[in-house]
Amino acid sequence: MISPRFKKKYLFLLFFVFQFFLMFYISWCPAEDLSRMEKLVLIYQKQIMTQEIELKKLKVTRSKIYYRTEQKVLPKYIKDLPYIYAITPTYTRLEQKAELTRLSQTLLHIPNFHWIVIEDATTKTELVTKFLKNSGLNYTHLNALTPKHYKLEEKDPNWLKPRGVLQRNAGLEWIVTNQNSKSNGVIYFMDDDNTYSLKLFDEIRFTEKVSVWPVGLSGGLRFESPIVTNNEVTNWFVFWKPERPFPMDMAGFAINLKFFLQYPEARFSLRVQRGYQESTLLSQLHVKLNDLEPKANDCKEILVWHTRTEKTKLKNEDKLKLKYGHGSDLSIEV
Repeated sequence: MISPRFKKKYLFLLFFVFQFFLMFYISWCPAEDLSRMEKLVLIYQKQIMTQEIELKKLKVTRSKIYYRTEQKVLPKYIKDLPYIYAITPTYTRLEQKAELTRLSQTLLHIPNFHWIVIEDATTKTELVTKFLKNSGLNYTHLNALTPKHYKLEEKDPNWLKPRGVLQRNAGLEWIVTNQNSKSNGVIYFMDDDNTYSLKLFDEIRFTEKVSVWPVGLSGGLRFESPIVTNNEVTNWFVFWKPERPFPMDMAGFAINLKFFLQYPEARFSLRVQRGYQESTLLSQLHVKLNDLEPKANDCKEILVWHTRTEKTKLKNEDKLKLKYGHGSDLSIEV
């Protein structure tokens, strides 16, 4: 097939050059050679027409490819496969759309998946509304505002106050209201800035009660993890407050939907000390250590990482404003 870089105009240029030399040759060539030259001309013209047809086919093929990439393709539904209901708190910041975009590209590969996104805001923002509408995912969009005295200040460390509490509770409330004891699925709490392996979702989907696994880059360690002996969780590999009932990261457990609905009032709390959110919820479900189901090859594999995007510095925006009276175009959504 002809290369798309070989432009049609060059084909015509070669054709005209050939015609010029052909006329020059005819003016002096022997008569017996004219018939042979006419045949050559016909062959050359046929080649030109074939190349033009191939170019047109190429353009049609390329336009179809571009068209397909713009379509919203929902993750396929597989009958009898348990649903994953992922609850993700999010809040307005410069990196928000980038984080949600990165996460959604992973989620698009997961069948039977429902994304519950809850904004920390008085109303749903236009940015997140448009983003979810164009994401190609099955989703529910909610909002729940964190009281001001529970919010982090600009210079506060991330661990100082509980985050995402009311948003996760709003997600649980939606599940209790919209699902029933016949629903087959699992609940998972996903931060919008973590990194997830697709393999994780295959494993947690069949959680019977509460499943657990390691979380990479968590707790100031390379990873935090349940300690598993003979396929049972017996202890925890953590450094900070190992005496907690369930000393693990929010990204390190999933709950069977039917099991959770046996305790529909179970929620997180703003009034517990730092690091006890997970323990607070699981204690309300009356979960014991021997109820936990180790995943990720008996907790020997890392399938989720507690990552965090560096906060963007906009020092040059201020310099532009001083120099030109304005910064970058605010009408362009970032």
